[in-house]
Amino acid sequence: MSILSIEKLNCLYGNVQALWDVSMQVEEGDIVALLGANGAGKTTLLNAITGIVTPASGSVSFYGEDITGISRDRIVEKGISYLPEGGRLFPDMTIRENLEMGAYHKDNWKRRNAVMENIFQLLPKLRERQKQLAKTMSGGERQMLAMGRALMSEPKLLLLDELSYGLAPIIVTEVFEIVTMLQQQGITVLLVEQNVHQSLEIASRAYVLENGRIVLDGESSQLLENDYIRKAYMGM
Repeated sequence: MSILSIEKLNCLYGNVQALWDVSMQVEEGDIVALLGANGAGKTTLLNAITGIVTPASGSVSFYGEDITGISRDRIVEKGISYLPEGGRLFPDMTIRENLEMGAYHKDNWKRRNAVMENIFQLLPKLRERQKQLAKTMSGGERQMLAMGRALMSEPKLLLLDELSYGLAPIIVTEVFEIVTMLQQQGITVLLVEQNVHQSLEIASRAYVLENGRIVLDGESSQLLENDYIRKAYMGM
């Protein structure tokens, strides 16, 4: 079934329209990639899903329930977690404290230690450095911590914005492997990425957003062989 359904979504910043009649579906248990250049509207779409931006028209549904325009904390409670570009950690707080900030809802707070233990199994480097300040971590380590914090709310749907940005290639490979592991644990993922090839390698389906409009969508295996995708986004 569709865990996320977006229908004819339009978003404005003042008099400037950022999204035009965007429609897409994310099926439960899938990794879906949202591809596009800078300024295409990808982050705006994630902000509309999570209540940061209120759409001018259209709808966002989660498990068939219209969640368009509801508060951000209610969206988190329903099971959607968002890892924004750059992670946005609390630099002067420890790794453990940053993780705990992801469990601020009372039900999550009660289960925080058990959930954190699961995260430590997935990301063992975090266990070793629980008392380390976030600002002293490397870029790859900070991204792992941001991912761990996003998982503390026990999401059904995880939104990832430019997860690989600024990371060394070996770390990028590791991060994408973790995303695949999350899917295996039952978490649905909507992945916004400029790393097109690796995104299509792990995703089951993808959408291409250009100038605020969906211009192409399909199974990832097909898009990997698409001439336009190969020329425009992979330099092939």
